[in-house]
Amino acid sequence: MSKNFKVGIDYGGTKIEGILMDNEGNEILRKRSTYEKNYKSGIQTVSSLVEEFDKHTGTINSVGVGIPGSSSKETGLIKNANSIWLNDKPFKQDLENSLGRDIRLMNDANCFALSESIDGSGRGYDSVWGVIIGSGFGGSFVYKNQVIEGVNQVAGDWGHQPLPYPNEEEQELGLECEVGNCHRPLCAEQFISGVGFTKLFNLKYGTNFRTREIVALEANGDERAKKEFDLYEDRFARLIAIMIGIIDPDVIILGGGMSNIGRIYKNIPKILPKYTFSDKVRNKILRNTHGDSSGVRGAAWLWDSDKF
Repeated sequence: MSKNFKVGIDYGGTKIEGILMDNEGNEILRKRSTYEKNYKSGIQTVSSLVEEFDKHTGTINSVGVGIPGSSSKETGLIKNANSIWLNDKPFKQDLENSLGRDIRLMNDANCFALSESIDGSGRGYDSVWGVIIGSGFGGSFVYKNQVIEGVNQVAGDWGHQPLPYPNEEEQELGLECEVGNCHRPLCAEQFISGVGFTKLFNLKYGTNFRTREIVALEANGDERAKKEFDLYEDRFARLIAIMIGIIDPDVIILGGGMSNIGRIYKNIPKILPKYTFSDKVRNKILRNTHGDSSGVRGAAWLWDSDKF
């Protein structure tokens, strides 16, 4: 297997992206493919991308894959994947059989955090907490460029925990998470994900805006949008403060669509002292460096993170 190049795969719900990198993290080639939403099509699409990269380099390259779930250490079966056709399937084994080589497989949030830790916004910090706020809401913890998965493989992933210190309005909303193994009231994802934020806004004001339209409203001085972003930042600060009290990372790096909203980097650090049990909040909150590429880059780094 080549030590000069590495392949990373980001297995999304509608698209599968692949990247070919060298050992210094330079991108050589990138390709994105659509696939049918079923297990067999996903295996075939990943295999086709890897074979194309191998052909480009003339070598058999290492392969890392990020998925929206995790592979159970006990059974090898996929669990908690929102690409539901992966669940309860031996995806890693089947992909290895298709490619004729060992692969490394990890949750896509872990890949994001690993990428940012190695050569992104978290470079030079010991402890990095990566948080993805897009259509969903999740996180991952990396220490000295090693992903800390935990015994249940959910370390740092607090997206389906309850919103702390809920006010009367939040409790009366009666929200219940629709994810199969959650169904909890006040689930944080219902408030902090882009989908959740937008759904709450439209429910409250009887509108039908998309997220980017609400962002534009706020930028143009709309009082409704300003109020809801103020609430959003306060809710997010409550959640971050809880995790600071548990893992206290050097840096918190945000990814996903909602991470592109500039005001949160200015406002949340101002709110955190209200909820954090410390004389001073020293944790940095940073925007990601690699954007949508972090997941696929982190997947490629799965084979080499121990060398940094």
